[in-house]
Amino acid sequence: MEFAEVVARRRSVRHFSATKKVSRADITALLEAAVESPSAGNIQPWRFSVVMSEQARERLSVALPVPWVSKASAVIAVSYDLRACAARYGDRGESLYGIQDTAAAVQSILLAAVDRGLGGCWIGAFDEESVASALGLAGSLRPVALVALGYSAESSSKPARRPLDEVTAWL
Repeated sequence: MEFAEVVARRRSVRHFSATKKVSRADITALLEAAVESPSAGNIQPWRFSVVMSEQARERLSVALPVPWVSKASAVIAVSYDLRACAARYGDRGESLYGIQDTAAAVQSILLAAVDRGLGGCWIGAFDEESVASALGLAGSLRPVALVALGYSAESSSKPARRPLDEVTAWL
């Protein structure tokens, strides 16, 4: 698939096939795309927790305001190491660069998912402490995003986008 088509076909999928499951090879390919993402100072502070078992997905879904996540075939939790970012860039690294770095990794995961015929949804609305506890994360890891993954059980039209002239300033 051409890159422009991958970008155009990306959707937030919240309904997943109950019968088709994402393979470990697919998840590995998505993670390989993620680690190719840019990061401030090439620190690569991202850490990935892959949640595939039904029990782990259920445990995670309890910590979220979106119960449908337990129906995903897999969830990749994307966190970053606060210490690694702070060591190089201080407060700005800890409060901003780690978030930017993980956001780039999440976008790479989502685009790679489309390229492999998978659906995904970026989830950012959650209580960090509850998710960190459900995942058993070390205190230095901050969960920033969850990516629910699976084969889409829905067809969706392209969502409306604001026109470029409304969101762009040429200086």
